[in-house]
Amino acid sequence: MSNIDFYFDFISPYAYLANSQLPALARKYGYSISYKPIDLKAAKLAAGNTGPATAQMPAKLKYAMADFARWSKKYDVPLAFANVIPVTERANKGVFFAVEKGQAEEYVNALWKATFGSAGDFNSDELLSSVASEMGWSPEEFLEFVESDEAGRLYDEGNKAAQDRGVFGAPIMMVGEEMWWGNDRLDLLEEFLAEQSGS
Repeated sequence: MSNIDFYFDFISPYAYLANSQLPALARKYGYSISYKPIDLKAAKLAAGNTGPATAQMPAKLKYAMADFARWSKKYDVPLAFANVIPVTERANKGVFFAVEKGQAEEYVNALWKATFGSAGDFNSDELLSSVASEMGWSPEEFLEFVESDEAGRLYDEGNKAAQDRGVFGAPIMMVGEEMWWGNDRLDLLEEFLAEQSGS
């Protein structure tokens, strides 16, 4: 089966929106998805993007919030924000635990459902434990892993590999060396997948 590498940081609303469509799109054309968590801020800095965050630019933030709402309506998925500064490192590291368990897609979906889907705090022990329980895992084992040196090593290696591959933002989808950046490029990704499958 052919593969789509999905580079994302849970912090990205556009990655959340893209993920609401990507699994079905991949299955439609016989592709699997490899979930590749990254530190979005680090990826931007490594690519030379040193500009201010969207939240620091009122006009851009106003537009972004309207755009999020449009896509949320288009896809018929909820999108809500917790009233806390989002910290996603532990949630991102949890992907490695999920991959080892063979439940990457389920974990990513559950984590985003609990956060952008329900205005939950990405870094809450309670939320992370709840998602782990939903997956059938020991919450204690999961929390221990996401704070471990091993998780840190995997995350560092994954970030470096992504940056070496030219990943500069999120969401980014790659098939081989072909790259698509952004939720609004899913239609172009689908065109490529259709061509490759002869559909």
